[in-house]
Amino acid sequence: MTLNDFTATLANAKPPFGLHPVAEALWYDAKGNWEQAHNIAQSREGTRDYDHLHAYLHRKEGDEYNAGYWYRRAGAPVFAGTLEEEWKELTETFLAK
Repeated sequence: MTLNDFTATLANAKPPFGLHPVAEALWYDAKGNWEQAHNIAQSREGTRDYDHLHAYLHRKEGDEYNAGYWYRRAGAPVFAGTLEEEWKELTETFLAK
């Protein structure tokens, strides 16, 4: 699935079947359901991919300190671009998995 295809599914009530769970969380985030996205991030705490998602979500929430903790746990640098750029990069990464 391409990013454009994925973005088009945001008009639907439910995420597409078969997404990587991190991509599914990013779908919920784009729909404004931060809590559901966060629940997915917490479901596999300690797994780098999920910890990276967790970092992004706390950065989006405005909690830079907590986001930094999760970036460190994910072994990833704090994203230097915009939230939109980070969402796009994460989404493209997890659509490919």
